[in-house]
Amino acid sequence: MSHRALLILHGISAAVWLGGLAVLVIGYLPEAWRSRDPRLLVDAIGRFDRLGLPALIVATLTGCVLAYHWLPETALWFNRELPHGAAILTKFSLLLTAFLVYAYQRARVLPTLGPERIPRLGLCLLLQLVIAALLLIAGSAFRFTGYV
Repeated sequence: MSHRALLILHGISAAVWLGGLAVLVIGYLPEAWRSRDPRLLVDAIGRFDRLGLPALIVATLTGCVLAYHWLPETALWFNRELPHGAAILTKFSLLLTAFLVYAYQRARVLPTLGPERIPRLGLCLLLQLVIAALLLIAGSAFRFTGYV
């Protein structure tokens, strides 16, 4: 697959993930908080996970292939001295943080979710949204800060 096609697929899948998180945080979280009914949010998360999680996996895999295009020697991906290495390391760090927040949400928040824990779920979703936005910004470093 060409670099351009990978970049497009990477961007679309990342946009689906980020957009889905935005819909959850902006569209569903306030209503669940107001009504103190977590079912609305849990149902929305279930629908989001069917599309958002595969999109995140595609974005991760295409990101790894793109990183390989930039730096074919994978050991250099973790070299902060190189501009590309710093950008790749930043994206991996943010991605790992997003996965940890998601895992916490799935393992610790959702199983015990009641009206009193809606704020904790909201914080998890908001953190993932902020991380997704930071990943987008970090990805732009490849094009807009002279790394090319």
